[in-house]
Amino acid sequence: MRYNKAINETWATSESRKKRGEQALWQRRFWEHLIRDEKDLERHCDYIHYNLVKHGYVAAPKDWQFSTFHEFVKRGVYDIDWGAMGEIMLDDHIGNE
Repeated sequence: MRYNKAINETWATSESRKKRGEQALWQRRFWEHLIRDEKDLERHCDYIHYNLVKHGYVAAPKDWQFSTFHEFVKRGVYDIDWGAMGEIMLDDHIGNE
């Protein structure tokens, strides 16, 4: 199944987004951040991979078939069950810069 088709079946698109031709997943605003070092990169990868769990879309990062999490597991960065056994504590400022 194509990524956009799967997304559109998961999330409803509002009338406002339909008028603008926008997809349901992507947010209108964004934030930009320059990765400072390896630790900062790790924290941001954790945020990206855990975000769908945090918002209740999946029970664990491994459950989202389109996630880069699977590639990180293959490379040995994460264990396949990371994020599945309880809440991951993320820095409060990550994702709010």
